Amino acid sequence: MDENIKIAIIGLGYVGLPLARLFATKYTVVGFDINESRVATLKSGTDTTLEVDDDVLQKVLVSNHDTEKGLYCTTSLNDIADCNYFVITVPTPVDKNNRPDLTPLYKSSESVGKVLKKGDIVIYESTVYPGVTEEQCVPVLEQISGLEFNVDFFAGYSPERINPGDKEHTVEKILKVTSGSTPEIGQKVDALYKSVITAGTYLAPSIKVAEAAKVIENSQRDINIAFVNELAKIFNLMGIDTQEVLTAASTKWNFLPFKPGLVGGHCIGVDPYYLAQRAQEFGYHPEIILAGRRLNDSMGEYVASQVVKLMIKKGISVNGAELLMLGITFKENCPDVRNTKIVDVVKALTEYGISVTIFDPLANVNDVKKEYNLITINNIPDNKFDAIVLGVSHAEFLELNFAELQKSNSLLYDVKGVLGTIADNRL
Repeated sequence: MDENIKIAIIGLGYVGLPLARLFATKYTVVGFDINESRVATLKSGTDTTLEVDDDVLQKVLVSNHDTEKGLYCTTSLNDIADCNYFVITVPTPVDKNNRPDLTPLYKSSESVGKVLKKGDIVIYESTVYPGVTEEQCVPVLEQISGLEFNVDFFAGYSPERINPGDKEHTVEKILKVTSGSTPEIGQKVDALYKSVITAGTYLAPSIKVAEAAKVIENSQRDINIAFVNELAKIFNLMGIDTQEVLTAASTKWNFLPFKPGLVGGHCIGVDPYYLAQRAQEFGYHPEIILAGRRLNDSMGEYVASQVVKLMIKKGISVNGAELLMLGITFKENCPDVRNTKIVDVVKALTEYGISVTIFDPLANVNDVKKEYNLITINNIPDNKFDAIVLGVSHAEFLELNFAELQKSNSLLYDVKGVLGTIADNRL
């Protein structure tokens, strides 16, 4: 890496910020985001996503983008104009019909295209179906910049492998797949990541291979979780504890220890639709992938129905009952509420006439209100409840005194299977 490297990270969310922070320990990095409040908060040295500890972030922050190394955050395209590597880390969601929405990728490509110069390399990290980088994003870069692909500028793809809320498997500790639009560019992209990723890198033979590898990682996990979710439904009918079955099966060396649960978030609950859409464009209807998605998407209503059945068995009047939902984020110890399936549980419980109070110390109440039109609280409520559902296993919840929140004949339901014998039932 003997060239004068200056890196622009486009999108400072759960993926972009940890990567920007890591690169900033060695290079000059400019973090670009269109969210002014997000940039202002980062400049003050605080990461509201909790992915980068404030003291770690503050060590790399700099006040201008001309320093030898460090991270400068901005909302101005002018500040990234002199960068020669552009890493795009924007989200790739699905619309209400579960069709891939590439709008964030198109808009970020347009932004980069406005400042693209000869010799620059644009690297995409967003999860996509095979072909998006070269067939969807590159044409936008060419059109806006007026430059020719693989002659004037080049591209790479290195799929993100961030695990939100995981303080052990941080970005530098996860092996990184890399690729480039030419063999030479592939080597350059690989060398760039290898210079900061302590876990090492794997150079894929093409961008499409790297894109496909990422999308099947999450699709495979989705299908495996769907399998154990189906097992949970079956064993529940038989009166068998699913967790005990999985514990027994896990004694075999090659058994995969997946657990039943709600599958949300911006990756596992979304990415299979990207692969399915692409497969259908080639005339193939993917049965297993979509079956797994349907089963996992049905789990919110299933959990609600199980809670209601148990309430009835305990003699709790369902209509008008007061229920405490612990957690609204899509996973534990993480404030991310995108595509959280707890919302499905809440909706179904409400339809039974149950009054649901949502308590989550990590979720941003404004984000939840804007995204789902639901009211959440960040502090432990004072009143007692007819039923409590542990939907997300935040560390703070595991320290709760549940007796103080329960009425004399209340139900404690454990979606995550972490409370042991103190819960009346679990998924």
